Amino acid sequence: MHQPRRRDRRLTRRVSSEPGQPQAFRLPDVGADVVLVGYFSAKQKDFETLMASAATELAAHGARVVAQIVQRRGVSNGGVRKMGLPYSSRTLLSYGKVREVALVCEQANADAVVFVASLTERQQRTLTEMLGRPSVSLSDILAAN
Repeated sequence: MHQPRRRDRRLTRRVSSEPGQPQAFRLPDVGADVVLVGYFSAKQKDFETLMASAATELAAHGARVVAQIVQRRGVSNGGVRKMGLPYSSRTLLSYGKVREVALVCEQANADAVVFVASLTERQQRTLTEMLGRPSVSLSDILAAN
């Protein structure tokens, strides 16, 4: 006779013994070149003001914004209820926009990529790997100081 399947296998995943607190990100040095990336829904009409204030905050912390890129989420077949959701849970942005950010970072020789929207740890790791430079949210930089 066979044994019934165990349905609780995923509960046996390894869990680290120490809960890891994310480290606050600090810019590499004064005068670091950063690319500023914003993700906004089509409903948000004042995104240019938010990008300008984010650039001002970064300048106050010693960074130099060399490029600004905006991803706007418009109304599509999904309707209004999906506008607040990211294009990708892995990268926040669409794949084409990630490629555009990577190209701009290479051309500008940027030291870091700063997102106006907050990023999850998974998004930070994925974007850092894909872009080849630290990818953090503006709130992480402000929290470090």
